[in-house]
Amino acid sequence: MLDTAPLQDAYRALLDAAATVADADDPAPPRGEWNADQILAHVSLIGAATIAAVAGIAAGANTTYDNRVALDAWTIERTIAHAGGNAGLRYRISGQAAALCALAGGAALSDAELSTLAPARLLSNDTLLVDQPMSLRDIVTGLAEAELPGHTKQLLALLPTRPTAEATQSVNLS
Repeated sequence: MLDTAPLQDAYRALLDAAATVADADDPAPPRGEWNADQILAHVSLIGAATIAAVAGIAAGANTTYDNRVALDAWTIERTIAHAGGNAGLRYRISGQAAALCALAGGAALSDAELSTLAPARLLSNDTLLVDQPMSLRDIVTGLAEAELPGHTKQLLALLPTRPTAEATQSVNLS
């Protein structure tokens, strides 16, 4: 059995950050980085790939886990359009979180299924991170421990910087 509470928490934090960024004034990314919609589309594609891996293993199918399609610019833009933009992406990710937690947790999968190895290829910024079989448990745990928190930080980095109290105070005193 897999405890999906960390996964639920990671999705909640990501969606909270996405809502905060959506409400911010002009959250423009640094040059060469993704904007909020692109980050959310990527997360949505990763969520769909993870759901497919979980469902495939539950169905007894040969399963692989590969994030390269979630890095493709054309696919990301198409996902944004299909979801209807930021609000649609957040709604989609919320549904994927519920589905993934339902499939991966509880009695949906046996320990043997969670231990099933799937060939995995994971890239980040054109750097190969993983090119070896991973257990389904490690795939889902990695999503909760690294992938989602990393994109939560990436979203929050889009927020405009606020003047510090010291800078505000010196402005008021002059």
